[in-house]
Formats: sequence, structure tokens, C-alpha cells
Amino acid sequence: MPEFEADALARIASALERIAPAARPAPDFEAADAFVWHVAPDRLDPVGRVNRVDLSLLVAVDRARDTLLANTRQFARGLPANNALLWGARGMGKSSLVKAVHAAVVAEGHDLKIVELQREDLPSVGRLLSILRAAGDHRFLLFCDDLSFSHDDEHYKSLKAVLDGGVEGRPGNVVLYATSNRRHLMPRDMIENERSSAIAPSEAVEEKVSLSDRFGLWLGFHPCSQDEFLDMIQGYCAAHGVKIAEDRLRAEAIEWQATRGARSGRVAWQFFVDLAGREGVPLA
Repeated sequence: MPEFEADALARIASALERIAPAARPAPDFEAADAFVWHVAPDRLDPVGRVNRVDLSLLVAVDRARDTLLANTRQFARGLPANNALLWGARGMGKSSLVKAVHAAVVAEGHDLKIVELQREDLPSVGRLLSILRAAGDHRFLLFCDDLSFSHDDEHYKSLKAVLDGGVEGRPGNVVLYATSNRRHLMPRDMIENERSSAIAPSEAVEEKVSLSDRFGLWLGFHPCSQDEFLDMIQGYCAAHGVKIAEDRLRAEAIEWQATRGARSGRVAWQFFVDLAGREGVPLA
């Protein structure tokens, strides 16, 4: 090879090494109990303080709470456990339950980390699983909130890597909890359209609908009653030291939900935040 060509190749190689990103150090999983996955560049950022409520404050979700808590305890103890899909009514505490259950299990002395994965970052899940697999001394609850897919969305194929694991299999130290307003992770009108327009209707629907079947646990959340709505607010008042006459609380809470046209845990919390502000009680 001529000398000038060798010099040119050496300069190109040197330039590529300079612009290539440096290898990132392995995450320090001792830094926190919660992490958020980011891409470009790939990294797991620790979360010092998780935005969550205490498990005891979640009302009208007793069956889902007990089932998810038992499943999470099994997993944290190194026993078999299922991936879980929490689906149903908006604002009824699906994501709050996942975070509260994690906190309860950690408080019992188990080494369990929660890692939040954004829906738009699902294509990177293979790289994330490689990192978590390598940290075999820890166990991870992979959490994907508000999961759903549109008709032209291919992200669901990435999710199968978590649920089925491909050739390598899902890491034994990882379990997935996802929340969605939709039981089958896609709009019903989209399912009907697939059935009516596809050449092989059953196959077109099956590929996407069967994704939810890969979750071992389906936990349904439904709209709460008025009494449950009031119980939620009273629980918040007791927990944060807001004192108010019961008849006034009832009247104002019912008026609030009437103006919102809905009853849910989210609406109950929004009313309580307004009430605490009017009563001059700061929320930590």
C-alpha cells in the first residue's frame, strides 16, 4: 500500500475514534431504587424521589392491589412471577398502584428496582434488557405507562421482546408491568376495521390483539362509586392533616365531580389539592 494511502487511512481512523462516543460506565444500581431509561445516548438516570402515593390511600382497587402485591413479592423473592397488564378506566390508579406496590415491597427489605420505559423508547428495549440482564444481582420491575398502539404503529413488535424474550428469553431478573386504558392495547374501531378490510381478517387482528395475551396477569380497573370517591378524599384529608366538616366536604366534593363530569381517583386528588390550597395546608 502506498505510504500516502496508509497515512490517510490512519488519519481517518484517528478522526473516527475522536468523534465516537466514549463507552458509558455501567449504571450504579446502588444509587437509587428507581430509574428512568433514556436514549441518545442510552442511559439509566436514578430518581431520588418517586412521585407516588402510599398503598393505603388507593381505594376501590382491592382485588388488583392484592394480586399485584402478591405477584411482586414473589418476584422480589426470586420466585416465578407474571408480567402484568393493568387496564381500564382513566384516573383510577393504575400507574399509582404500580409505584405504590414497588414502594411497599422495597419497604419490606427486598432489593427491587423500578425502571420506567417510555412508550416511544420501546424500540430500544433490547439494549435496556442487555443492561439489566448483566446486573443479575438485582431484580427489576420494568414499568411502561399508558401503553397503546395505533393501526400503523410497529412499536408493539419491540414489546414482544420483553414478553417473549426471543432466543435469549426474557431476563430472569426482569418483569414487565404496563398500564393502558385499552384491554387489547388498541382502539376497538381499529380492531373492527382490521377484520373488515384485511385479506385474512383473523390473522390481521390476531397479530396485534394477541399481544395482550402475553401478559400473565390482566387487572381491570373500573369507575368508582360516589361513596368510594368520597372515601378517597377523606383518606387524603386524614393523611395530610386537612380538617373539614364532613357535610361541607361531601357537598363540595359532589359539586366538584359534577363540574368535571366524572368520578375517579385522579378527580378526587385534584379536588383535594384545591381543598388543601384553600385551607392553607401545604402538601409535601
